[in-house]
Order: sequence, then structure tokens, then C-alpha cells
Amino acid sequence: MSLHLYDTAARALREFHPQHEGRASMYVCGATVQGVPHVGHVRSSVNFDVLRRWLVHQGLDVSLVRNVTDIDDKILTKAAEAGRPWWEWAATHERAFTAAFEALGCLPPSVEPRATGHVTEMIDLISRLIDAGHAYPCDNGSGDVYFDVGSWPTYGSLSGQKPDEMEQGEAASRGKHDPRDFTLWKAAKPGEPSWPTPWGRGRPGWHLECSAMATRYLGPSFDIHGGGLDLVFPHHENERAQSNAAGDGFANFWLHNAWVTMAGAKMSKSLGNTLTIPAVLERVRAVELRYYLVAPHYRSTVEYSEAALAEAASAYRRIETFVARVTERVGPVPASGADISAFTTAMDDDLGTPSALAAVHEQVRAGNTALAEGDHAGARTAATAVREMTGVLGLDPLDPHWAGAEAAGGTTARSALGALVEDLLAQRTAARKDRDFARADAIRDQLTAAGVGIEDTPDGPVWTLKDDEQ
Repeated sequence: MSLHLYDTAARALREFHPQHEGRASMYVCGATVQGVPHVGHVRSSVNFDVLRRWLVHQGLDVSLVRNVTDIDDKILTKAAEAGRPWWEWAATHERAFTAAFEALGCLPPSVEPRATGHVTEMIDLISRLIDAGHAYPCDNGSGDVYFDVGSWPTYGSLSGQKPDEMEQGEAASRGKHDPRDFTLWKAAKPGEPSWPTPWGRGRPGWHLECSAMATRYLGPSFDIHGGGLDLVFPHHENERAQSNAAGDGFANFWLHNAWVTMAGAKMSKSLGNTLTIPAVLERVRAVELRYYLVAPHYRSTVEYSEAALAEAASAYRRIETFVARVTERVGPVPASGADISAFTTAMDDDLGTPSALAAVHEQVRAGNTALAEGDHAGARTAATAVREMTGVLGLDPLDPHWAGAEAAGGTTARSALGALVEDLLAQRTAARKDRDFARADAIRDQLTAAGVGIEDTPDGPVWTLKDDEQ
């Protein structure tokens, strides 16, 4: 296998080799189900869905664990503000996240454990840490339990920070031996949910949850741990420290996707700069939003804009229309079996989706040329390559998931419009090539009068509906 992935811990590209031949294991930090999912939330799941699909395409059997944090300070606070039970609030928003992941074509995880279902494993992990001298119950007998950062010499190596310069972001506590120590178990507070432990009733700390769930389903050592860049510290730093200190090898690779930003700031509920998935899906189809999130490299920040979203939607429609035209004129198109070597090279280079999509669009252009010249075999070959490559990216236009979503969402008319517009654009391109500028201008005027805006780009014309631009 020639796949290379950027490992945050090594700060370098490393060649990926699964720990067990023929199988790969992944743990991805899922949602803290405190509210409605936004674009920033789903980017991580979409990016790691692409990694999973690529590993499967290369012949590996992939086990993917994506957790649900269903007990957390934010969940308790928001549920109380809404006057609803914390468990009902969490369950409601868990369903919202599941719906968003499904809408964007993310394959379901192998298992999706909830934090509240794994308290037994968490208590066991705390016991191991205390026995090894890396954790301690609070001296005042409150029931809080902390990880002893000073006992672990390599603490800070994942995030590249010096322990003396770190702040956990936790409330001050008189029970800590060191301000850098982080909470493993929180003592019960009046009115909050709690579970019995040898140290008193309480609830788990956030970092503890993922270590316990990852090793429960993937074993003490597994291949890949993924999540958003904002989780490197303190969450993943603390996961790694407590797991290694307990004697577990834990993750061999640490992968992190960058943020989706608005006006240069990370998209987050606390900043109030979010775009919920239901709101965005009123602007574009789910497959077009997925294209928008897949197109940049996963380690590149995405600066959200309506114009960029519209451009991504148009780019996807060019792919979709090409496959539809070949199917209509030539017949069924296979989903695999073509030469996708350029795409493979791009994906093996740390999931280089920008270059991978460039390979897709190159085949679209070649296929359209073949269609124009009556070369049906060449068009089918190109369309087969397009289907195989987009299938890896979860963007195959003929995937039943997207066909079903279109029927349910009433977007069949839009797809039909897209086919008509793309056909006129092909005629306009041919007219310009023949220097028949009067004909080209007439086609543009015809589209403009129908409410279709045209922008000529180096990759070909991009079209949008006037409603999309508002």
C-alpha cells in the first residue's frame, strides 16, 4: 500500500500500514449532541467517510467507531435552559446529527457508542490509572478524580506544546495537585445525573469517554484516530496521555481536519456564526454540499461563502450532467473498471481531493469531447472512470442514495433543467470554438432571459440560477 497520511503526532507524512493485514481500524470523535448540526460539524464526518471509502476501495475491511457524547456540561446547561430533561435533549439532537450524516451520504459507522452506555469501562480505566500512579482521587473526598499530568513525561507531544504553558480550560479546583491536571471523573452535583463509583457518585470527564469507547471496540491499539483540528488540545492530548499511561498503545495515526470558517473565525455555536444543515440544504442539494466539503484538502481551512457554495454546486452538476448524457445516449455505465491512476496518485498523497477532483473533471471533459465526436466507446470509458472516482468520494451521480434523495426532495426538475442548460452551454462552447460569436452570444442571452447566470472560468462555464445568487 502506497497511501501516505499526515500524522499530527509525527508532524509529517507517514506511509500507512494497517496493524492487521487486510483490516483497518478507525475511531472518529463524533458529536456532542447539544444542538442542531452545522456545516462545521459535518465536515469531519464527511472527510473521514472519504478516508474510509478509500481504504475499502484498496481492499481493506474497515471498522469505524464514531462516538456520541450524550452527557456534557453544555448538554445539561442547554437542556435546563429549555426546561427539558437532559436525556431527551441529547436524544433529540442525536437524531438531528444522524439525519445530517445520512443526508450527506456518510456511510453508517460500524458502531456508534454513547458515552452514558460505557461508564463501566470508564471506571475500569480510572482504576488502572490510579493503580499505575497516574491519577488520584481528590484529597478533600469530593469524588473528583484527576489525571496527574506531571507523572507522564511525554505529555504535550501530540500538540507540540510545553506542559508549563498549557491550560486545560477547566474551572479552578482546590482538589488538584497541579493546575495542569485534568478531570477524569466529576463529582455529583445536585440535580445532575450521576453514576456510582468507588470514589463516589458522579459523571465522566469528556476526555475519559473517548479513550474508554475506542479501546472497548477497537482494542488497546488501533490504526487511526480522527477529529477536528480544534480537538488536538486538550481533548486528544489528554486521550493519548491517559490511554498510554494506562498501558494502551492507542492510535497509531492521528489525523485532523481543518475548520470551516466565516469571516476568518471557526464556525461554532458559541460564536453565533453557524449555518445549520437544514438551512444550507434549502440552498443546495445534499450531494452538492458534500462536493463543497470534499473539494478542498481535508487539512485546508474552508472559508464559507455563498458564491463558493454555488460554484461547487455548478461544478458537481457538470459531472452529473455528463454521466446522465452518456447513460441516455450510450446506455448503462459501469461503476468501476476504468483507469483511474491519476486519481489514485492524488488520493494516496494524504487524500489529495483537489487533485483527485481535477482528474474527475478531466475525464468529464474528455468524455464530452468523445460524445461530440460520436465516440460512444470513449464516452463510456470516461463515464466509467468518473463513476468509479466519484464513488470513492461518495459523489457518484448514479448512486441510489442520491437518486432517492432527489425523488424525496423534489429536485428532479432541477436535474432536468441542469441537463438542458449544460447542453446549451456545450453548444455555446462549440460556437465559440468555431468563432461563431453571434451564436454564442445568442445562447448566453437565451439563458440569461431564462434566469440562468453564466460565468466563464478556466475550467469551463459555471452556471447558477438567479434565485441561488440571492
